[in-house]
Order: sequence, then C-alpha cells, then structure tokens
Amino acid sequence: MKVVFLTAGAAGMFCGSCMHDNATARTLRELGVDCILQPVYTPIRTDELSVAQDRVFFGGIHIYLLQRMPWIRFVPKLLRRFLDHPGLIRLVSSRAMSTDAAELGALAISMLQGADGRLAEEVERLTDWLASEMNPDVIVLSNLLIGGSIPIIRERLPNTKILVILQGDDIFLDHLPEAERARAIALCSGLVEHVDRFIVHSRFYGDKMSALLGISGNKISHLPLSIDTTAYLRQENKVTRNGTFRLGYLARIAPEKGLHRLVDAFLDLSKRSGNESITLHIAGWLGEMNRPYLDTLRERIDDANLSHRVEYHISPTIEAKAEFLRTLDLLCVPTEYEDPKGLFALEAMASGVAVLLPNHGAFGELISSTGGGVVVPPGNHQELVEAIEKLKLDLELRESLANAGYQSVHSKHSIESATRELMLLFSRSMEGNA
Repeated sequence: MKVVFLTAGAAGMFCGSCMHDNATARTLRELGVDCILQPVYTPIRTDELSVAQDRVFFGGIHIYLLQRMPWIRFVPKLLRRFLDHPGLIRLVSSRAMSTDAAELGALAISMLQGADGRLAEEVERLTDWLASEMNPDVIVLSNLLIGGSIPIIRERLPNTKILVILQGDDIFLDHLPEAERARAIALCSGLVEHVDRFIVHSRFYGDKMSALLGISGNKISHLPLSIDTTAYLRQENKVTRNGTFRLGYLARIAPEKGLHRLVDAFLDLSKRSGNESITLHIAGWLGEMNRPYLDTLRERIDDANLSHRVEYHISPTIEAKAEFLRTLDLLCVPTEYEDPKGLFALEAMASGVAVLLPNHGAFGELISSTGGGVVVPPGNHQELVEAIEKLKLDLELRESLANAGYQSVHSKHSIESATRELMLLFSRSMEGNA
C-alpha cells in the first residue's frame, strides 16, 4: 500500500495537527506502509524527529506573491522555484508576525478554487507529481482547506482513494471576514463530493462539520485522538514537590487557549487562606504576535506579588515537555474556543496527571473516553476556581482520575492503535467498503 499524506505546515509554529500527522506517518512506515509525508505551505515543525519530505508544494512565499502580484507567474519557473526552498520559507516564516484576515481570506479562496484560481500552476505541479511520480493508493489531506486540487487529482488518479482529516478547519474559517468566510465554505462544500472519506477525532466535530459543509454521516469515520505514548511516563509514588501544589498549563500561549483565565483563577485562589502552596507552571510555544499578551499576564502576576510562585517554560523540547508534565499535580487549559482535539490533555494523562477542561468542543468526549479528568462550564470563572481548589484538596480523587487517564490513554489512545485503525480504513476504502 502506498500513501501520500499532505500536511499543512504552520510556519514556524509548533502545531498539534502537524505533530499528529508526523507521528501518524512515522507509525505507518513502522507498520510497513509506504508512506510519504509531504508538507504544503511551509515545512512542518515538530517536537520530535520529522519524517516529512524536504520540499514544499504551494510554498507560502510563492503563493502569497502569486496572490498579491499575479504577474509573477510570467517570471521563469526556475527562478520562482527558489521561493519554495524550505530554508528560505523557514527563515521568512520565523520572522513573520501576522497577516491581515482579508488577505488570508483571498488566499484561502484561491487555494480552494484549485485549477480555476490564481494558483492553477501550483495545482498542476502537485497533481503531476502525484500522478507521474507517486501514483498512490491513498491520499490523505490534513484538512479540507488545502483541498482545492482534489477535483483534478480525482480526474488524474481515478482509482486513488482520497481521505480528508477534519481538525480545525472551522476555526480558520471563523477568523475570515464574513464575505470571504461564506465563499470559502461554499467552495469547501463543493469539494465534498470528490472525497471518499472524512476522518474526525470526535463526534462533536463530525456533527459540526457535517452541518457546516453538508457532509453525509455515512462519509464520516471517527478515529480516536492519539499520541505517541512512549515519551510519556508517569512518576511513580509522586509526592508534592516541596509541599507545593503544581498547577500547570501546556498549550500554545495565545488568548484563544485561555491562559488568562487560568491566571485569573490562580490570582483569586492565592487570595484564599490555605492556598499558599499553589504554584503556577506555564509551558508552550510563544509566537512574536502574542508576546504582548504574555507580558500583560506577567505584569498582573507581578502586581499581585506572586511572580515567585510562577514558572515559565517556553517552547520545551519533547523531553522537557514530558519531564514538565510528570511534575504537575493538575493540568488546566481553559480554551475560549471549541477545540476539536486536545492533544495536550492526552499528553498529561499519559504522564499520570489529571486534567481540568472546559466542557465544550471535543473535551467532554475525551474525558468520557478516558476518565482522566473533570470538565467545568466554559467561561465560568467561579466554577473553574472551585474545581481547582476541590482537586487540590481531594488527593484521592485526583489520583483516581490520574490512574484512569493513564490506563486509558496507553490502551485506547496510543498512536499505534489509532494508526492500525487508520490502515483498516485505508483497506476498506480501497475495497469499496468504507
């Protein structure tokens, strides 16, 4: 079986979807599948060894210039190929701040228009590579937003099965201006008929995207969210370090991930008698555009004279992340939006740590599946504060949750078990039984 996995790079950011795609592709290879992990937009950035190809289709710099300056297509192709050099894309993306939502909307629409848009030449280049060099049995796309080429791929490779993972497409769409959002949704909906199977990691997200794009339920398969559990080991007979209660946060440091809500809860808890032992530990990737956000939170903590009880671990390596998680007593990521995944929750549970999450997105299903934590109403400050304090005081409950989560993640949410299910889905699709 030959599989080409098209994964959308996220510039210089550590991206949960990229890391999950990388782990899946690596495991497919280990299980004997001829799998190529091919980046789109930018090279991927992971906290473990990347197995991705050292080339990029629809290079971010190239397509941005094609969108802004269509005349650039008359520049000789050989010269323009330099714009797709992975090193150049990494350099530029690492220094990029942000792009206007309207510009992103126009670019997304061009991407979704495929052969009918400004990126038609890139669509042809990708399709030629797939048809002439790869000829795969299965093509997997990491989201539908990179799927403008699907109709041409279907035409050129009629026997190849096309699967699309839905994992955050709506979040990008919701950040676009309304006119571009509506157009992009219409274009995504038009691609549905050309896709053999959609994959989601939660029933919540399957229902949401089915309603948004008009996907029939019999075209959607649910595969459990998974991680490579080998890096995450629990600390047996863990004792509270120096008598402190270590409250942790592990996610991208950004407003939508809700770090400010956890800081608010920490500040309030610290005012209560008996909570002098609570310390806050913050880890995650920080982009330049969100440095002011973190600086504001640091100032609030400093003003409360609590900086000595807060530690920052920015962009930890996978080894440092695993060690960080093992030291926690509780992980809490109170996201503002409906997260379709929650890899950080699985990583914490795989390390023997209970989690506290808002009851929206995929989190309710994740907690029901694992038994590894507690959910609270989203956006409810008081409920969040009370839940943290209850879990701090009730060691027996905390250990029970941690044990359940640990056992469940290692048995039901490992990357190997999920990848074996994915291979069965490939086989059924090829046999016409999916």
